[in-house]
Amino acid sequence: MRVQSSTIENKYLRVKSINIGACLYEVYDKQKKINLILNLGPTKNYYSKNFYVGATCGRYAGRISNSKFKIKNKIYKLDGNEGKNTLHGGKIGFDRLEWKIHNHSKNKIIYKLLSKNLDQGFPGDLSSKCIFEIKNKSLFIKYQYKSNQFTYVNLTNHSYWNLNKNKKEIIFNHDLKINSEKYLEVTNKLIPTGKIKKVKKTINDFNNFQNIGEKINIIKNKKINRISNIINQLGFDLTYCIKKNSKNYLASLRNNKTNIQLDFYSNLPGVQLYTSQGLRYKNKLAPYQGVCLETQHYPDAPNKKNFPSTLIKPNKLYKYFTKINIS
Repeated sequence: MRVQSSTIENKYLRVKSINIGACLYEVYDKQKKINLILNLGPTKNYYSKNFYVGATCGRYAGRISNSKFKIKNKIYKLDGNEGKNTLHGGKIGFDRLEWKIHNHSKNKIIYKLLSKNLDQGFPGDLSSKCIFEIKNKSLFIKYQYKSNQFTYVNLTNHSYWNLNKNKKEIIFNHDLKINSEKYLEVTNKLIPTGKIKKVKKTINDFNNFQNIGEKINIIKNKKINRISNIINQLGFDLTYCIKKNSKNYLASLRNNKTNIQLDFYSNLPGVQLYTSQGLRYKNKLAPYQGVCLETQHYPDAPNKKNFPSTLIKPNKLYKYFTKINIS
């Protein structure tokens, strides 16, 4: 594998990406002179396992219980990489693979990947595209994919956002709003139970802007009852069900110190909020240094009939987008 970085830019933004994992490396706001995401430093660091920093996760982002699912009475056993379960596609998920540059212009780059039948246990030859595109002060992340067999797919981008000028500063001075009234209850292994719970009157409510640091300090100080999203957790690792709306509005993240706000839009039904409590990489990355807003389908949907289906039909093209407005 060869690490290859590429750049797209306009007068507002400069976005660098890496072919390994179709990975976002830098989202640089030229007016504020701030890079908005974490990276691993030298690109050679992307050869080894790296907490999915900036990566495209697949074939199935999130967790699949007991590393298996059924399609038409046939059970497929997946590669388990988190105890009995599969996380972000298995040991060699899409974040570990070398994507081919299919097309590269000044403001758009298209990465392409072919995952062969039974890669990590998933059925079907799956052809995927990851597209990064900038228009004015907006970054688009688009996924397109099709398979020659019925299979389950869920792709997401796993960038750690940090709107501080100094990336060593943690995200406790960030405010977050999520357009959601419900979240997925999980077990102590972070597997969805199948129950969809209301956020109202819980620590999980981000319907209005809430300070992330204040929320996490409440959790750390155990001032709340044991709730599903913080079993063995000192932060959030939780899927929110997005409330449908005509603009596909999903969430907003802001930092009043640097006066930067991100507004997220997507045609995907969920977003995984992860406050990076488990992040550790050499001396560079540490807990709470970034916040992930992973737009995606629901984790473990292949094994939960009441969740929106992620089963794709043979030879049909599926398209999903996330748009991030930077102001």
